[in-house]
Amino acid sequence: QVQLVESGGGLVQTGGSLRLSCAASGTIFSINTMGWYRQAPGKERDLVADISSDGTTDYADSVKGRFTISRDNAKNTVYLQMNNLEPEDTAVYYCNADLMAHSADTATGYRYLEVWGQGTLVTVSS
Repeated sequence: QVQLVESGGGLVQTGGSLRLSCAASGTIFSINTMGWYRQAPGKERDLVADISSDGTTDYADSVKGRFTISRDNAKNTVYLQMNNLEPEDTAVYYCNADLMAHSADTATGYRYLEVWGQGTLVTVSS
């Protein structure tokens, strides 16, 4: 069993900052890409930023220069530092991980999983 637990959401004024954290736990062998997605009311879930196991990052154009994604491989944790927040950043933020987990049900003893967190709400007031 593998799960992602997010923290750090909340209410902030325009121009403020928040830092989101997401910790993966369970029978994990290795984690490939970890990322953050967000979903605003009435809209689809979109990629905000992701980071590969070698540290390569990718950002949505709307957050470049304001958000920074990082990860601590020893802690199986990914972070999203969000600065200069705007009302348009208001959404539920979801953590995502592509990983390999130990498994007693496969011939190799491993299985690939894509796991989502439960989401954390970020509200930016104008």
